[in-house]
Amino acid sequence: MNREHSVAADREQAVTDKVLASFAKTADPRLHEVMGSLVRHLHAFARDVRLTEREWETAIEFLTRAGHITDDRRQEFILLSDVLGLSMLTVAINEPKEPRATEATVFGPFYVDDAPEVPLGGDLARGAVGTPCYVSGRVLSVDGTPIGDAVLHVWGADDDGFYDVQYSDDHSAGRGWLRVAPDGSYRFWTVLPTPYPIPHDGPVGDLLTATGRGPMRPAHLHFKAVAPDHRTLITHIFVAGDPYLEDDAVFGVKDSLVTRAEHHSAGPAPDGSHQQEAWASMSFDLVLVPDGDR
Repeated sequence: MNREHSVAADREQAVTDKVLASFAKTADPRLHEVMGSLVRHLHAFARDVRLTEREWETAIEFLTRAGHITDDRRQEFILLSDVLGLSMLTVAINEPKEPRATEATVFGPFYVDDAPEVPLGGDLARGAVGTPCYVSGRVLSVDGTPIGDAVLHVWGADDDGFYDVQYSDDHSAGRGWLRVAPDGSYRFWTVLPTPYPIPHDGPVGDLLTATGRGPMRPAHLHFKAVAPDHRTLITHIFVAGDPYLEDDAVFGVKDSLVTRAEHHSAGPAPDGSHQQEAWASMSFDLVLVPDGDR
């Protein structure tokens, strides 16, 4: 190493050392650990790519744009985390290692807290455009015991690829929550999921375009399963045969979450109703891990 290179390296390391030292009085040990690691890795990244000042300015502009476009209907930072794989990596780090449990996947940016309650077997679609789809299954503990006091939160996009919160009229459709039956079974009507693009008219979309990536997600339905004495599960069910299963923009697909959608002609449905048009059905069991289990 020549002297000029050594001086430059020492100067750069001095910056990192000063920043690390500034956290020495952090009272929370975990915060101290996380911030120290963040600074070391972030500074190492800048050194590794020899980050230019113009590139740094571009990154700041990118994050500023992400902040400006984020509101109560759109979370651009979650989209950024998703397309960088950080969301799925965090899921992988934190989900239980119990092999019998339903695998977790990304939460996504379109969950809302105040979705309406839907009765067991009710219509969660409530006007969402698409093929009627009857979804059913059971909520079980890993030992096969039915969980009769579970609550399911469900949300999905319509046939045009939009969630209700992406419309400007404040209507609620394609989402809701329901209580499962005492035997752990659940059932409801919604619309058959179809593939759709994540919002790509902002900075995250520009990033995808610049890197030659697409914005598409395979057809899926979101589930959040909550039950006493069990870990909350965030997952999707994906439609088998979807063309984007191997090219999910947010890396959320897991083979165990892919299930077949059965297509039916107009006629009787499992709940005793008579459907006036073609409809579909999907069945999927959700297996939860007891609290404390890994």
